[in-house]
Amino acid sequence: MSSRKAGRPQKVTDDEVFSAAQRAMSRRGPHELTLADIAEEAGVTPGRLVQRFGSKRALLTALSERFAGSARPVFAALRSAHDGALDALRAYAACMADLAPTPEALLRNLAYLQEDLADDVLRTHLVANARASRREIERLLEDAVTAGALRPDTDVRALARTVETIISGALMSWATYQEGTAAAWIARDLEAVLAPWLIGTSRSPRSTPRPRSGVRKVNQR
Repeated sequence: MSSRKAGRPQKVTDDEVFSAAQRAMSRRGPHELTLADIAEEAGVTPGRLVQRFGSKRALLTALSERFAGSARPVFAALRSAHDGALDALRAYAACMADLAPTPEALLRNLAYLQEDLADDVLRTHLVANARASRREIERLLEDAVTAGALRPDTDVRALARTVETIISGALMSWATYQEGTAAAWIARDLEAVLAPWLIGTSRSPRSTPRPRSGVRKVNQR
């Protein structure tokens, strides 16, 4: 059901349309999703979206372009919500687990990832976000070294790449085994990667509060 009253003229911002698109995408795969689905979620007519974006592909391309620049604000929100850099990193991993509330949801997200990888324009945006996210992970690790939470000889660039890989890989292995939750599975693997570099009390607490960061699908859309 639409979050807005059907048939009522509404002015919606691009951000509202993009949020509506993400909600619709969480329920429908790329071959099921229609412009009408997004319009219903946004509380506008499909014609209004056609006037603004031209087509479903154009709308999703605009969403992908917006996503390409989202890493910095996402990580800024995580930093502001947590006292330490490692807790912010753990919160990021937990947010990524939101992409897999169920195996079926993860399959939909992977279908969108496949679409992005097969399209030169969408893949450009995907890569831009991935590189920016890895840089933000590096910054968190650098801050953790400075704060004395990680060993001073930590190779933050190499560790950031490993963290990036382990989060994505843990999602895939969880989908295979389906034991417990994706969040717990990712957290366990992340701690195993961090463990050799941790100092003193920087080990993970049993639970780390986190905000809803708006991190997108497995391709982070």
